[in-house]
Amino acid sequence: MKDTYRHKGLRKNLVNTLSSKGIQNQKVLDAIASIPRHFFFDKEFEDWAYEDKAFPIGCDQTISQPFTVAYQTQLLNVEKRDKVLEIGTGSGYQAAILAYMGARVFSIERQKVLFDRTKAFLGKNDFGNIRMFYKDGFEGLPEFAPFDHILLTAGATKFPDTLGSQLRIGGNMVIPIGKHIQTMYRYTRVSEVDFDEEIFAEFRFVPMLPGVNP
Repeated sequence: MKDTYRHKGLRKNLVNTLSSKGIQNQKVLDAIASIPRHFFFDKEFEDWAYEDKAFPIGCDQTISQPFTVAYQTQLLNVEKRDKVLEIGTGSGYQAAILAYMGARVFSIERQKVLFDRTKAFLGKNDFGNIRMFYKDGFEGLPEFAPFDHILLTAGATKFPDTLGSQLRIGGNMVIPIGKHIQTMYRYTRVSEVDFDEEIFAEFRFVPMLPGVNP
């Protein structure tokens, strides 16, 4: 798949849209402007890639709306070499954005079909330092903890204590919580047992589910 001047122009327009909606972190905007989102779509649907909309990718999952990706990424405050645990790889687009910003991404996907497809895709395209794992996202990756940031790209019903324990002190977790409509939260770990809580806007996510789907 090619990345043409037309695609780059569409990304520039998308960045302008995101900026007008309140995304001001220049590193996030630069990543959105640089990563060819249409690479993450089947060829016949690539015209949808630069709409600020979510799009189905199979297995009852979606590639998130660009604004949602940018919003969550902005809340993380990622710096180069930060370790980021992502729960819900999906298409790999969010992971690619984080990797472009210099993060070391550890991403979990519970859907085997998506895991195999995305792992193969990321392996063919050098989007940066991304490691994928097929497992239950609720378990996290304790063997690689602590993480500087944890990002959930599916809606949880409550704060996940197991994941919170894998966050370094001073690190943050961005997570949508709610059943039908989710509220975005950012938790900052301030001690072994305490977290500061910040509340942000409302979104709609697919639900975070336990276990794996072979």
